[in-house]
Amino acid sequence: MTTDVFVVGLDEANERTLRRIPGASDYRFHGLLTIEDIQHGEIPIEELLDKAQRELDAFDGEIGAIVGYWDFPVSTMVPLLCRRYGLPSAPLEAIVKCEHKYWSRLEQAKVIDEYPEFAIVDLAGSPEKPEKIDYPLWLKPVKSFSSELAFHVANDQEFADAVREIRDGISRVGKPFQFIMDQLELPPEIENIGGEACLAESALSGVQAAVEGYAYQGEIVVYGALDSINYPDTASFLRHQYPSQLPDEAQARMAEVSERVIRQVGMENGTFSVEFFVHPESNQVCLLEVNPRLSQSHAEIFEDVEGVPNHYRVVQLGLGRDPAAPARRGKWAVSAKWYHRRFEDGLVERVPTEEEIAEIERRIPGVQIELVAEEGQRLSDMPAQDSYSFELADLVIGAASVPEMERKFDDAVAALDFRFSD
Repeated sequence: MTTDVFVVGLDEANERTLRRIPGASDYRFHGLLTIEDIQHGEIPIEELLDKAQRELDAFDGEIGAIVGYWDFPVSTMVPLLCRRYGLPSAPLEAIVKCEHKYWSRLEQAKVIDEYPEFAIVDLAGSPEKPEKIDYPLWLKPVKSFSSELAFHVANDQEFADAVREIRDGISRVGKPFQFIMDQLELPPEIENIGGEACLAESALSGVQAAVEGYAYQGEIVVYGALDSINYPDTASFLRHQYPSQLPDEAQARMAEVSERVIRQVGMENGTFSVEFFVHPESNQVCLLEVNPRLSQSHAEIFEDVEGVPNHYRVVQLGLGRDPAAPARRGKWAVSAKWYHRRFEDGLVERVPTEEEIAEIERRIPGVQIELVAEEGQRLSDMPAQDSYSFELADLVIGAASVPEMERKFDDAVAALDFRFSD
């Protein structure tokens, strides 16, 4: 019997991944809303929910599951839709506790010590740096995604400039996020600041890493640790690499801290990705961010190493089933999601052709290339970019070792013929 699974924001790349999960022939995947609906421009959350419900109500069959792998608004729409149709999902309150950066820090402080100094910054008037936090610090909305409007500031002028930019852009995500918050009974300290507030945090040091896991029937399972490596002297990711090359003790510490926090927020029947800064010499860790979702960008690198894309777990949890999967049956010893970036604006005059990409993938085993920038597009008009760079292409690269993987990336990027004008 075929089970109908609705995927909010289903796109071609992730649909290909879903069709490779174990038992994929038993599922019929249906897209619910488009990428343009959920990621581009303003986020009319009420309209999106109504549109999704109309699509589901019009379906002539039994809805087996409603799942998603994107950040807000998908992460919060899924539990609302599942509640309406009586399907398994993570609790909305647990999702919002993780996604509201200030509420998340308050919950973390109840069970761990591994977090930075933090404070709310009132965007009204002429806000000043919180006294208890020294420069350099990070200034960010309490809700954003893809590092949108997150600024690393080193002095009062940079602080003022960042406040101005955040104030101008915060409502795009903050306003619809407030609608989601209004569906919950909020504690006074969260209700008073709402979804369009700003958070200051001490800047962290060390190397970046993350763990992925899930909560199911009271059990919290961390099934993998990854390294997040930046372009030199920047805050922009170069690659996410699996498995982590950090010491076992550091990986165990990340897992322990994650389990405490995930249990504290009340996560159940859901996936999570928790980001850290780590000092490999001392194995000290500091929690950066809790994402109450699977990271869809990691699916293929898990598949390269484990043999199963982690989308499998999302589908199983959506069906109310145990998401455990076999380990280390993949083709490669190491794999990474790489980001080919440009660090200045420009008009895209040319992108590599499909034939050129196919030739690179044929010539360099283990390389998969997905274009992000489009011909004729101004880079600064691209959605969901960090505050300092622009993604041109994403590359998934599997290899026998890290040095081999680095060589493959360099060779592939050298062959990608992008052209720009100012």
